[in-house]
Amino acid sequence: MKEDARPIPVPEPSAVSAPYWDATKSKTLTMQRCVKCRRLVWYPRFVCPHCGGDELAWEPLSGRGVVYAVSVHHRPALPAFADEVPYSVVLVDLVEGARIMSNVFGTPPEVGDEVGLAWVPLPDGRNLPTFERR
Repeated sequence: MKEDARPIPVPEPSAVSAPYWDATKSKTLTMQRCVKCRRLVWYPRFVCPHCGGDELAWEPLSGRGVVYAVSVHHRPALPAFADEVPYSVVLVDLVEGARIMSNVFGTPPEVGDEVGLAWVPLPDGRNLPTFERR
């Protein structure tokens, strides 16, 4: 994204998502892992959706993955994306085994493309994780 673009609206951190957003300040992608069943949990929660375990630990991820699905947008969903069309909304299967929704700006990827993490700076010091083709 262009540095002078309008800010992207992002959610305010909640009690459960604050560690995720704090990690983005250092451009680190994190996700919770259930201590009981060892599965990754996305989006941030208090309880594991897989086994009901209530002990979830944050861990850093590589930010590498493969595009599972892609939707190319030719009209901006938000004013902040007006200068970015076309852009892609993607589901990425991370190498660690979780699936995350994000964006690819620039040349649209295809299903099966390898992608890596990219970051869009936010005005408050956080960074928004996006992906780019590798």
